[in-house]
Amino acid sequence: MELPSNALYITADHIWFYNHILLETANDWYKQGGKILFIDEVHKYPNWSVELKNINDGLPEMQVIFSASSALDIYRGEADLSRRVVSYILAGLSFREYLIFTNGVSFDAFKMDDINNNHRSLSRMITEGFRPLPAFRKYLEVGYLPIIVEGEDTYLMKLNQIINTIVDTDLAYIVSYNSGTATKVKKLLGVIAESVPFKPNIAALSRKLDLSRDSVYQYIYQLQDARLLNTLSIEGKGVSTLQKSDKIFLENTNLAFALKEKPDIGNIKETFVLNQLFNAGLKVSSPTEGDFVIDGLTIEVGGKGKSSFKVKHLDKYLIAADDIETGGENKVPIWLFGFLY
Repeated sequence: MELPSNALYITADHIWFYNHILLETANDWYKQGGKILFIDEVHKYPNWSVELKNINDGLPEMQVIFSASSALDIYRGEADLSRRVVSYILAGLSFREYLIFTNGVSFDAFKMDDINNNHRSLSRMITEGFRPLPAFRKYLEVGYLPIIVEGEDTYLMKLNQIINTIVDTDLAYIVSYNSGTATKVKKLLGVIAESVPFKPNIAALSRKLDLSRDSVYQYIYQLQDARLLNTLSIEGKGVSTLQKSDKIFLENTNLAFALKEKPDIGNIKETFVLNQLFNAGLKVSSPTEGDFVIDGLTIEVGGKGKSSFKVKHLDKYLIAADDIETGGENKVPIWLFGFLY
């Protein structure tokens, strides 16, 4: 798709900005009739928030659209952008979106209430002319990012490059990681990947990585911001930077295959369900019984033969079961959670 003639795309880490500034560039473009300015990788530009504010105030007719690493909190910039910016977080592909990319199969997204109340009719409708399980297996391993269209064979290699870029480059710009810090953060990520969902023992982690407890908390928080981790807290418990989460998960299942040769399939299932629930904008907590709870609905994740023994006494529960195309009563095919967005 070509940009309109009054639009300009720039990347903030280009050598152009060795001798020029954003405000000057925006002014020059405006004088040439420019109305739209796309700025990529804005987190790699010093004083980005101040200059964006100046562009907004000085060139009110200029529409500025900028992208940044998810690790960047735009509201923590030096300038007050909170009243000037409409922000969007772009999640990875849902299983539903993956099917559009790779199989040409398109279905509408469902609400959680739809899955809770009508999962049998929904799964029957989808499986009427399509077998979802083989595609679901592939999605769990190499389907979360649009780079899948570039080929499966190089997907995990490229995902490892993305992980390195996030830690070595993005976080280096945003929170001033040096090479030594980046190495310790990668070790932390590796330790978590070995046993997700990870119940953090901060004291043991700090000893193993030779870090202070506060540093471990801080790095976990930053990896969550960078969309490499998801954290889960007990229902009703507040979340702060220096507070231990009940469980830590990798942000998506593909990361498990990139970081570990043979990840545990049970952990993969839980990671998938939590990822899709979070990306759908749902508020998820860690229950005392079951794996996840949303507005009083408990979800227990397991295989085809997963029993409801642990949760059947609860008023509202679902079993998210693998290896089934269609469920029954409270048992839902786990892949159906991939249709929430």
